[in-house]
Amino acid sequence: MAGKDWLGSRRAEVAADRILDAAGELFAGQHVSTVGMNDIARAAGCSRATLYRYFENREVLHTAYVHREAYRLHEQMTELVNGIPDPRERLLAGLSASMKLVRESPALSSWFATTDSPIGAEMAEQSEVIQALTSGFLLSLRPDDPDVVHRRARWLVRVLTSLLIFPGRDADDERAMLEEFVVPMVCPNDSAVDGSKQNSERSFG
Repeated sequence: MAGKDWLGSRRAEVAADRILDAAGELFAGQHVSTVGMNDIARAAGCSRATLYRYFENREVLHTAYVHREAYRLHEQMTELVNGIPDPRERLLAGLSASMKLVRESPALSSWFATTDSPIGAEMAEQSEVIQALTSGFLLSLRPDDPDVVHRRARWLVRVLTSLLIFPGRDADDERAMLEEFVVPMVCPNDSAVDGSKQNSERSFG
């Protein structure tokens, strides 16, 4: 019985992935907001009833798609930056790589198109998965208070989505902005942290 249950679960996972793959192909060709559930069902080769069995509405499907792609992108980004020993350099490389991976994917870049409502920013802000993945990346750079890391992660997601919607002049321009304004805030160097603590101690001493 356990084997049959596992097989049924695996089949459901494969079917859901197939539907999300079909949705991704449609997202690559047109803005996300214009892709309806009927379009996705046709592209996946299933009935509307079958589609709604796995995803009860378009919002649920969007969330599932974004979360699946977020895990995939996070894994790719992590592989690209794992060999960088310096935390600040790894942060900078990770941010640049993340935006590059999104832009190179027609299906993902359509979520941030300015020709229509860029719903990718709203999805990223509301997604607990994206927030958790970002927090995990920050914690991999250096240990810190979880509440502080969570706030920094939320702010960082907003910064990246802003750049995806309103890019810099080129990759070098964006990297310079990230290096000057974002890296010192998200991953301050030890001397800056020590100085801040000393100032705080003097203020309350």
